[in-house]
Amino acid sequence: MIQLFRTILCQPILNLLVFFYNLIPGHDIGLAIIAVTIVIKLILYPLTLRSIKSQKALQEIQPKLNALKKKYGQQKEKMARAMMELYKESKVNPMSSCLPLLIQLPLLIAVFQVFRTGLSAEHLELYSFIHNPGTLNPISFGILNLAKPSILLAVITGILQYFQTKMLSTKKPPAQVASTPGAKDEGMMSIMNKQMQFMMPILTVFIGITLPSGLMLYWLVSLLLMLVQQFYTFRSSKLKAQSSKL
Repeated sequence: MIQLFRTILCQPILNLLVFFYNLIPGHDIGLAIIAVTIVIKLILYPLTLRSIKSQKALQEIQPKLNALKKKYGQQKEKMARAMMELYKESKVNPMSSCLPLLIQLPLLIAVFQVFRTGLSAEHLELYSFIHNPGTLNPISFGILNLAKPSILLAVITGILQYFQTKMLSTKKPPAQVASTPGAKDEGMMSIMNKQMQFMMPILTVFIGITLPSGLMLYWLVSLLLMLVQQFYTFRSSKLKAQSSKL
């Protein structure tokens, strides 16, 4: 199982990293990591876009969900059926926003493995058509050793994690529907989202200061690209909604 994981994920990522390392003038490992991150994000783009749109759609139908909870009150079965109909009518899958995260996790583990064991010559498991540079210089931009932890990169990544989580956070239901069973669950979810909004960045910083900064550079660039994608997706949805009202 471990060997399969290395063959399917670790080895391709390592070879892609070395390919860009050989290709980029000056052989800067940081630029190679950025290039690898962009490739991975492009591969995940359709799934990520679906997740962002689903999260945005959930935010947009929030008033309708609150109206259903106010209408049915304690009638849990009727409210559940009405919510399922609303999800179906709005083409929203509440669980779809979790899929990219589940896919991203093994990729993150693979990237971690690559930076933990793959930056020395004896661990370079390269394809025959990839030139072996012998060693990979971990110094990036002339000053940053990506084989060692960096507090600065960990903090910047934590800040980006905060804004990325904040952009997707759900709002607490209005007071007039807060007493219904469904709204209580939703209110609890809203509180959990609020807690995650602060806990995720803190965990990112605390974990990040112990990891190779090459991994944090990957995560930083990945979050930055996610923020850009979320911004333009949300902006596009807003403009589309405004144009439909005209």
